[in-house]
Amino acid sequence: MKFMLQMWRYPLGKLPILSGKDICQILKKHDFSEVRRRGSHIVMQRILFNTTITVPVPDHKEIRIGTLLSIIRQSGLQRSDFELK
Repeated sequence: MKFMLQMWRYPLGKLPILSGKDICQILKKHDFSEVRRRGSHIVMQRILFNTTITVPVPDHKEIRIGTLLSIIRQSGLQRSDFELK
């Protein structure tokens, strides 16, 4: 049972360590634009037909994996867009 849980938990590719600027470049490729900067955060935004998606991105050299997963979830993009190829 424990082995099955581990296989289920990590079926996807490995997420790299990205900087805030790297993440902004990936978001820009998917029609996000920089709205503003405040302190050490960049706010990226994508306008859709009836909604707006806003994603704050820390402007740090290395973004922690948990923060990167949160950015992926908020942006609505696929995890594979951020994975190592």
